Amino acid sequence: MARPFRFGVNLLTLESAEAWRAKCRHAEHLGYDVLLAPDHLGNPAPFPALASAAEATERPRLGTFVLNAGFWNSALLAREVATCDALTDGRLELGLGAGYVKAEHDSAGLPFGSPRERVDHLVHTVAELERLLTDAEHRPRPAQAPRPPLLLGGNGDRLLRLAARHADIAAFSGAVQAPGKPQGAMQLISPEALEERVGAFRRFAAEAGRAEGADEPGEAIELNYLIQMAGPSADRRAKVRELSPYAPGLTEDQMLEHPALLLGDAKEMAEQLRAHRERFGFSYFTVLEHNMEAFAPVIEELHGS
Repeated sequence: MARPFRFGVNLLTLESAEAWRAKCRHAEHLGYDVLLAPDHLGNPAPFPALASAAEATERPRLGTFVLNAGFWNSALLAREVATCDALTDGRLELGLGAGYVKAEHDSAGLPFGSPRERVDHLVHTVAELERLLTDAEHRPRPAQAPRPPLLLGGNGDRLLRLAARHADIAAFSGAVQAPGKPQGAMQLISPEALEERVGAFRRFAAEAGRAEGADEPGEAIELNYLIQMAGPSADRRAKVRELSPYAPGLTEDQMLEHPALLLGDAKEMAEQLRAHRERFGFSYFTVLEHNMEAFAPVIEELHGS
């Protein structure tokens, strides 16, 4: 039995308090299941933004997509998470990642470190949050027990192993550092390479004993993917040719098969998502704010499926 679809939107801009609340209400009206906030300098601070979103809406879950663990002290983050979960009446989903944009660390005066050091810090953060948020003596207490659902995002083996052991939701980036580009410039991997990453995650989940009751190892954990572009296109091949500089090395066919790109009318895009769920196991898809309107008819097409 395929896991039902869920859809999130990553909200990136803050013009005013009322505009933010109106945007959150509109996203709820369009059918989005999760309202998300990133953790990049220049975007709204995630926890107050989500608390405000909760006051403006009733149904959607609220999530960080994703917090840069390198920005956070574990004890202070546990306080933020517990407070936000309480203020949102238990609607919070906590997304964490290792961080990948060196320029942001430089601007914040924080060490960037090597990939190994960044993942080490994320491993420590996950362990400390687990310890603190499940401790009955910790104050404040989160509304959800034993803790808010945890989403971990990434691509490499260590991060996928961490997600297989601890996450309720595994988010696949489907991208790697672009060779010869500044730290934080990413490029898409092929659909075949992405399929291999999902397969590796499933093996890690089976090793961790997280696959009980699932038809395939790892399917007990919800799998998420971030769609980079979604919208109508009369000529899908012409559109991917236009986008080819963002995916060097991928053929047109590979780009058309890639879950990062969703092109066509609502029915065509819905069929693409069904195919991605079948091939990769992704059932929770996130779109960026600028795609929120264009993607809404797809939610209607797939409602309840």
